[in-house]
Amino acid sequence: MNKNPYDAPIHKNPVPLVRVSGSHREMGRQIGEARRENVRHSVENARQLLADAYEELELTWEGAQNHARKYLPFAQERYPQYVEEMAGIAEGANIPFEEISVLNVMEAVTMDALHLVSCTSLAVNDAHTADGHVLAAHNEDWVPEDEDDVYVIHAKPDNEPPFLAMTYGGLLPNVGFNAYGVAQLIDSVHPDDSRIGIPRLVVSRAVLAAKSPSEAIKRAVISQRAAGYNHLIAHDSGEIYSVEVSARRFDVLYALDGYMVHANHFLSPHMQAIEYEPEKLIPSRVQYYRATRLLRKTDKHTINSLQSIQKDHVDFPNSICNHAIDGKELDREKTINALVIDLTAREMHIAWGNPCQNAYHTFHLDE
Repeated sequence: MNKNPYDAPIHKNPVPLVRVSGSHREMGRQIGEARRENVRHSVENARQLLADAYEELELTWEGAQNHARKYLPFAQERYPQYVEEMAGIAEGANIPFEEISVLNVMEAVTMDALHLVSCTSLAVNDAHTADGHVLAAHNEDWVPEDEDDVYVIHAKPDNEPPFLAMTYGGLLPNVGFNAYGVAQLIDSVHPDDSRIGIPRLVVSRAVLAAKSPSEAIKRAVISQRAAGYNHLIAHDSGEIYSVEVSARRFDVLYALDGYMVHANHFLSPHMQAIEYEPEKLIPSRVQYYRATRLLRKTDKHTINSLQSIQKDHVDFPNSICNHAIDGKELDREKTINALVIDLTAREMHIAWGNPCQNAYHTFHLDE
């Protein structure tokens, strides 16, 4: 890959696609085998992240594995199928299951010290698109070391809806949509009530399997959850919700006028009451208002108009298209992919890396 004035990697090829099917264990094994180097690389990235941040976290890789084990009984009791997926990924990649479990509870084992604040999600319903389609878009902002490990999963589980989702390394897939027309985009939020429970990645993996908006919301707020995300849930009927979740609270926001935007801070006053260090979330607020303004400037959106919002550089480097790779180890982040979902057409258009410098490629959910 080459460099450019924004110091962002340029990817000449589309994001890799992995097709899997069968039981959850089998699908995980197929993912691990197909993306073995990516899974192993993400484990090494996580190990190095903890080593570099030891002075702040005082957490070793062995300690992280011990801490991750505390969450597994809760996941096993409620969603054993997704623990099976993690086990299959470990088997396929030929690495210990304990290392995969750390990846999938990383935000918890670092005590949420990964205070990343730049993911942006948005959606518009059929009343505000040129072709009457329902569209949703998401910029995935994370540590830059994980960018090379991004891929798309086309899955046909034995007993759940087929889905198309983005993920990276050894993480369970959760940002995507399924054959029942339910899409999920997730944004990290920062409540102060986190606890040992069902890992938030397992919860969001379960939402991806929902067959209706109400089922998706119920799964997002399941009891005994360890923490929460904001789940932007869109349905091909044009229903759009943001479900703001913590370990013990939640609120449901509805797109009354057909527009929805969310970043990494709480919008509900009920949830703002438990937001941890809100003064650190100023970049999130700027991105939220900027994306809201840009979204509402257009009455009839297209895939291209949403992509143009994803490329925006106002408040650079903490912009919607994020380039904030300098700073402390736990604060470095950038847009590692940007995607637009056409729920009506069952398509995902995804740019690998910063969308300002990389082309979008289209993937279809073939049922």
